[in-house]
Amino acid sequence: MERFLQFFATIRWQDLVDIIVNSYILFRVYVLFHGTNAFRVLVGITSLWILQEVAASLGLILTSWAVRGITTVAAVIIIVVFRNEIRSALQARNLKAFFWGSPVREQATPVDIVVQTVFQMAKKRIGALLVFPGKEELGEHLHGGLLWRGTVSQEMLLSIFWPNNPVHDGAIIIRGDQIVEVGVLLPLSQRQDLPSYYGTRHRAALGLAERSDALVLAVSEERGRVTAAKVNTLTPFSEPQELTHLLNRHLNISDGVPTNRRKRERLRLTVAAVLSLLVMTGIWFGFTRSQDTIIALNVPIEYVNRPGGFEILDTSTDEARLQLYGSSALIKSLQPGQVLVRVDLRKAAEGKNLFPITQDNIIMPPGVFLNKVHPPNLEVNLDALISKELPVQVDWAGKLPDHLNLVKVSVAPESVSVVGGRQVLQALSTIYTAPVRLDDLLKSGTTTTSLVLTPPSLKLMSSANEKITVTYVLEEKANQGRK
Repeated sequence: MERFLQFFATIRWQDLVDIIVNSYILFRVYVLFHGTNAFRVLVGITSLWILQEVAASLGLILTSWAVRGITTVAAVIIIVVFRNEIRSALQARNLKAFFWGSPVREQATPVDIVVQTVFQMAKKRIGALLVFPGKEELGEHLHGGLLWRGTVSQEMLLSIFWPNNPVHDGAIIIRGDQIVEVGVLLPLSQRQDLPSYYGTRHRAALGLAERSDALVLAVSEERGRVTAAKVNTLTPFSEPQELTHLLNRHLNISDGVPTNRRKRERLRLTVAAVLSLLVMTGIWFGFTRSQDTIIALNVPIEYVNRPGGFEILDTSTDEARLQLYGSSALIKSLQPGQVLVRVDLRKAAEGKNLFPITQDNIIMPPGVFLNKVHPPNLEVNLDALISKELPVQVDWAGKLPDHLNLVKVSVAPESVSVVGGRQVLQALSTIYTAPVRLDDLLKSGTTTTSLVLTPPSLKLMSSANEKITVTYVLEEKANQGRK
């Protein structure tokens, strides 16, 4: 249980985001390519990749090498052979459809086909009777008829009700997307209040509707009208959209998709989403938690939280040699700057401080672990910051011309306040300027130079003292003047 909790303690929020993002990408690949030949090949390539990983983990070098080669070739083949399917799956009218919605595959539903066909038959004055059963059994109300197993299509409907077809005067029974019976005789309605222009076909439609919960469509060959019979009502339709809505409601279809089919689709997508999450979690675990590769790195040491009023005088080393292990994929992908050694000086005091270099001091990507570190301890010498007034002295370089003497020199300012470590400043009695060349001096005058702060950790109290003015007086030598 403790190891289980320790494992979860190593998971960062970035790891969770990484898993979720890649799981969603895998899920979208499934949604976009499901049902295509390219998707089946993708499943095959994935199986090959899993086989290759298993072979590699078992030490089957030849098998792993062979499967890897086959996988690489197959990946190229899928792009070349199925490029048209891939292009069709990736086509989207907007980004929302690509990243969230399902790809639109143009496929007419049985309701769309029926509505389009009955209005076409009405236009051509072809009579027809189409029965859509409800929940009640219709056997006792139907007579005659021939068993028929055919998918609903415009060509099928037109051929059945073509005037020369022997069964064109009877009704057809449609269940789902199948025509199950043709040439069926329906009971006639006995109502006396029907308009005279409703003939036998309409009375048959209403007769079955009165006796059951079926919906019957009647197409009049005399008037070219489409009429629906439901319960005890005949409703004429002039707009296909209205008839589509009625059929969808009768067949318990939502937005053109049957409710049970919609439930199955939701279940399929839910299972796909869960499997995508599990697969990506397994891949992430394999990449980040396997421990098959070791590497050694020299990493510079970084110091943080140095106490105010102190500076680092010296350290026992500037870098640490780390031996790391983890999965080969992670180790090979390590970039400079991903592994850091940081020493926290918050509790350090003046003088020598000893710090152990452990896992807590080292920043590494998840899935990479520390095996060894050298040196195991780091010595840091801290010096307290103080200020000290030091006289400024010109650092002369070169040689004056033979006929000149340097008789007087003055600097401004004559001294400066320097801030630095106590041990460093105690050893200093003078601060020098940058070298001033004597062989460039030909007559009395002034020059401006800068201070040389050694070691570089020294700082001036005032930036106004960064430039030093040197005034010098030159005279010719006496013997040179007599010549």
